[in-house]
Amino acid sequence: MDSLSLYEISCLAAGFSGNLFAFALFLSPVPTFKRILKAKSTEQFDGLPYLLSLLNCFICLWYGLPWVSDNRLLVATVNGTGAAFQLAYISLFFIYADSRKTRLKITGILVLLVCAFAVVAFASLTCFDQPMRQHFVGAVSMASLISMFASPLAVMGVVIRTECLEFMPFYLSLSTLLMSSSFAIYGFLLRDFYIYVPNGLGVVLGATQLGLYAYYSRKWRCKDSSAPLLG
Repeated sequence: MDSLSLYEISCLAAGFSGNLFAFALFLSPVPTFKRILKAKSTEQFDGLPYLLSLLNCFICLWYGLPWVSDNRLLVATVNGTGAAFQLAYISLFFIYADSRKTRLKITGILVLLVCAFAVVAFASLTCFDQPMRQHFVGAVSMASLISMFASPLAVMGVVIRTECLEFMPFYLSLSTLLMSSSFAIYGFLLRDFYIYVPNGLGVVLGATQLGLYAYYSRKWRCKDSSAPLLG
């Protein structure tokens, strides 16, 4: 086995493991939606994170396609799967929204995000040739990923303030760490700055969340919390 084939196998192993752990991450909201289906109401759950996740998946999917980047199909597959999950979750939010106003809000934000993605895709095809096209879409996807990975900071603040782990499920944090680690290695092997930098940040945040979980699980004082859960 020569060094090139070993390199290719290493890339595939990191990419496939990232896809596997991402699948677990995409499944993490299932308990939320089981509750919504049972109650036939979105209650106090917030649909905005799923809308923003959809935009992130679309942009990263675009980055992984051959007319933007070479040899990044595993990035495209994971984000294509993620987009399908987010669309399913958003559809359930729309169906079980408590008011027409909420449905209009979801529709308006969805249209706005689709237009934003269309602008990025159109600009990348018409304004840039390779390799600048990859750099442009990569920069946008990196900014989107960093914003997604940074969003749990607010939840971590709630955990520290309340000493309550209800808002930071263990398996969600673990899946984030494992997925980010796999794609950070994948990006490093490919020497792709736009993949390993945001996922490296995801590793740090995922490890920090698990550290908080380990610390507060021993002194968890949150019992029968009446605070609304955020999806």
